[in-house]
Amino acid sequence: MSRSLNQAIYDVMKKCLISILLISVCSSAYNQILKGTIQDQSTTMSVNFATVYFNGTFVGTHSDQNGYFELDISKYKSMPLTVSALGYYTVTISDLSSDKYYRILLVPKVFELGEVLVKGKAKLKARKEKSVYLKSFSNDFLGTTVNAQKCKITNENDIILKYDAVNDTLKAFSSTPILIENKALGYKISYFLDKFELSKKKNYLSYSGSVFSQEDLTADTSQKEKYEKKRITAYFGSRMHFFRTLWLNNLESTGYSISDTAHNKLRYTDIVVQRDSLIKYLKYRGKLLITYHKRAVTYVVMSKDGVSFDKNGYFDANAIKWDGEMAKHRIADWLPLEYSVKGKQIGRKQ
Repeated sequence: MSRSLNQAIYDVMKKCLISILLISVCSSAYNQILKGTIQDQSTTMSVNFATVYFNGTFVGTHSDQNGYFELDISKYKSMPLTVSALGYYTVTISDLSSDKYYRILLVPKVFELGEVLVKGKAKLKARKEKSVYLKSFSNDFLGTTVNAQKCKITNENDIILKYDAVNDTLKAFSSTPILIENKALGYKISYFLDKFELSKKKNYLSYSGSVFSQEDLTADTSQKEKYEKKRITAYFGSRMHFFRTLWLNNLESTGYSISDTAHNKLRYTDIVVQRDSLIKYLKYRGKLLITYHKRAVTYVVMSKDGVSFDKNGYFDANAIKWDGEMAKHRIADWLPLEYSVKGKQIGRKQ
C-alpha cells in the first residue's frame, strides 16, 4: 500500500474520530441528566411512581420501584424541579446540577379524612352540603370563564372539604392529584394540590400546587383547530404572555403598559433587573398597575426580593399576588410552557 494511500486513510479516520468526539461532546452539553432517589422522610423507604417534572410543562418522568429517577433538565435548567407523589406534599428543588446525585425526602400529607366537616353551630347536611361547597371550590379553582364551563374534575370524591362556619372559610385537601379534563383547550391535567383556602367574607383566596399535563392525543385535525383558536384567546393577555413579553422588553408593541398606582408610567429599567442570561427579576416596592390594550387592568404586589422569571414565561408564583383581570385566569385557562402562538400575532388584541 502506497504512503499516499495510507495518509489518505489516516486522514479519513482522523476526521471520523473527530466527528464522533464532537457528537459526544455536543450530546453531553445539550443533554444534562439529573439523577436521584426519592424517599419517605419519616421512614426513608423508597417512594415509587413519584412524578418528577417541571411545573407547568410536559417534561417529566416517574421514579421506579426503588425510588430512582433520571430526567433531562437541559430544556428548563432555569426552573426548579418539582416532585409529587400520592399522599405526599410537593417538593421543589432549585439550583439543579447534573453533576450532583439527589436524595429527595417527601413529607406525608396528614389531615383529617371524612366528609365535609363543619365547625361552630352549623350542622352537616351530608351530600347536599358537600355539593354546595364543591361547587364553590370548583368555581374558584377552575374559574368561571367560558373555558371553565368545559372543564371537569373527574375524581371529585378524592377531594376533602372542610368548612369553618364561624370564620366562613372553606379549605380543600387531596392526597391524590386532582384530575381535570379541559375539553376547551384540549389538555388532561394532574394538579397536585398543596393548599386551598377561601373566605368570601374576607374576600380572600389562596391556593397553591403544581401542574403536570398531557395533550388530547385523540383529537382529529378539526378538533385540534378548535383547540388552537381557544388556546390563542387564552394566551393573549395571560400571565405567561405578560412575562414572555417582559423578557423581550416588547411591552408597548404588544399592548402592555406598566405604571404605579398614580398612573405614572414606569420604564423597563425601573422594574426589571437581570442577574444572568437565564433569569430576570420583576422588582418594585409597592403596587404595580398592568394594563393590556388600555382596558384589561391587573394589580400586582411582589415580595421584597422581586419575582424571578425566564424567557419561557415561567415565574415564581409564590412571590407575587394578583388582583384584577389576570387574577381571573385560573386552571381552566392554563397553558403549558411549551405552548407558542404560530404566525405573527404578537400584539393581538383580546
